[in-house]
Amino acid sequence: MRLSVTESTANGGGGERVIAGRYRLLGPLGRGGMGMVWRARDEVLGREVAVKEVRAPAGMDEAEVARMYRRLEREAWAAARVSHRGVVTVYDVATEDGRPWIVMEIVRGLSLAEVLEGDGPLTPQRTAHIGEQVLAALRSAHEAGVLHRDVKPGNVLIANDGRVVLGDFGIASLEGSTAITMTGEVVGSPEFLPPERALGHEPGPGSDLWALGVTLYLAVEGVSPFHRESPVATLRAVVEEEFPPPLRAGPLTPVLEGLLVKDPEERLSAAEAARMLRIVGAGGTVRASGGPVSGPAAGPAPGPPAGADSPTSVAQHRYGHPTPPLPAPAPGTGPVRTYPPEPERNGAGLVLTLGIVVLLAVVVLLGWLLLKDRGTGGDGSDGATPTPTVTQSPSPSPTPSPSASPSPSPSPSPSPSATPPPGITLSAVRAVRDTYRGDCPAPAAEAPAFTATVAVDRTPAVVEYRWATRSGRTTGPGWRTLAYPAGGPGSVRLDHTELTHDPDAAFEDAVRLEIRAPSEAASAWLEFSVTCEEETPTGGASSPSTSGPTGSPSPNPGPTASP
Repeated sequence: MRLSVTESTANGGGGERVIAGRYRLLGPLGRGGMGMVWRARDEVLGREVAVKEVRAPAGMDEAEVARMYRRLEREAWAAARVSHRGVVTVYDVATEDGRPWIVMEIVRGLSLAEVLEGDGPLTPQRTAHIGEQVLAALRSAHEAGVLHRDVKPGNVLIANDGRVVLGDFGIASLEGSTAITMTGEVVGSPEFLPPERALGHEPGPGSDLWALGVTLYLAVEGVSPFHRESPVATLRAVVEEEFPPPLRAGPLTPVLEGLLVKDPEERLSAAEAARMLRIVGAGGTVRASGGPVSGPAAGPAPGPPAGADSPTSVAQHRYGHPTPPLPAPAPGTGPVRTYPPEPERNGAGLVLTLGIVVLLAVVVLLGWLLLKDRGTGGDGSDGATPTPTVTQSPSPSPTPSPSASPSPSPSPSPSPSATPPPGITLSAVRAVRDTYRGDCPAPAAEAPAFTATVAVDRTPAVVEYRWATRSGRTTGPGWRTLAYPAGGPGSVRLDHTELTHDPDAAFEDAVRLEIRAPSEAASAWLEFSVTCEEETPTGGASSPSTSGPTGSPSPNPGPTASP
């Protein structure tokens, strides 16, 4: 059963039952072997949530049940550490009837498994687009020290708002933490299990990448590469057998080959996989070794080298039915994974390169003329904006920033870059309240609060920002987008309220405003503290001191234009 759910089941009778004194059950959303997921209403914050009711399998003794509930509670709090728009948010873990109830964001949409069941296999381009978003969520989890351990189509949600969301961190693990497992337990779905875990070795981030590769293979081919008639046969195939050569993957084939490498040390890295998926999702192709774009989307990848079993015989042996053969490879060729391709040398490529250089030179010239007109008044006075008051890291673009007062040279030097992004200034970054003492969670009007002003030197502009804490625990919503319309104000005030706390100890942390686009910037750290004088009155809610944020996203109404 997924930790994240889709609202696909008709509302049933949840009765008037209230969990932990605040979560009123409204109706079932899904059912599985370990319990049920309910649609519920948070009576305190007035919002709809999903509540996962966990039930131990029949026949377990009390010690095993207590151990399982302890593990599930800890792993739910591990999922709460991940802050990313592509990850289902875990709000709380309450305790009722001696077992944990996991409270999380409700996602309306369909799972990838349901999409495949209704529509059949996806195109390579759409599969790559979905894979890129799932990989971004996994990288965010890995940066927080959390492994998912059960990536599969049933846990990938296609939300109604277009988001691709990774759910069910219910068997996630924290790197470096003590494992709480049960004797003889196989965690995860066997056909998505990486070889290193099937052999009993310690998993790592590469284990999630393997499961992503199996998921993408199933999405584009319509069949699971390692599924067999029994779990034991499936695990043997995962460890010993190669996957059938893909027939429909086309430009996605190099990505599948890189992710489905048995040795995790030689498996495709997350950064390289993200780059390749981005290219294929945009309609391009990559070479088998992960080289640059080689042109428009091509047909299926070449088959196995001469002398190997044909794709028809391999697929027929594994699935019991013949499949169309792949085109025969050219003599002496075979799949290449470790050697970089040699650059192409042809006349068409040279002409294309020269055309791009000329086009960029024209764009730079036009941009310089526009900046010259806007940066200098009619009387020749300098119209540049003040220098930002915070330290900004250089933009990832290789474009050198223009000077505040461009020289009136009639022939600027050509540069292979476009108009530089707008300049950003952070000012008035301060704490409105930096200390709280009293009952927790703190009321929004008394909790630590902060404000800042973000200005751009020209409009229109789009700024991506977030309020981040030094500890990584925050009730903020993560990265957000702030738009400055053309002709509108170039200065906007941002407000943030921080509700994070520890029920059993004084909580001290620091917060700052971070900008990542159009260029990177960050304010100084602002210290704050929260001291809870009494435990959170959640009617049995379990909020360990190692937990994630116990509050809801900040009630900050959003950015407002400063006068």
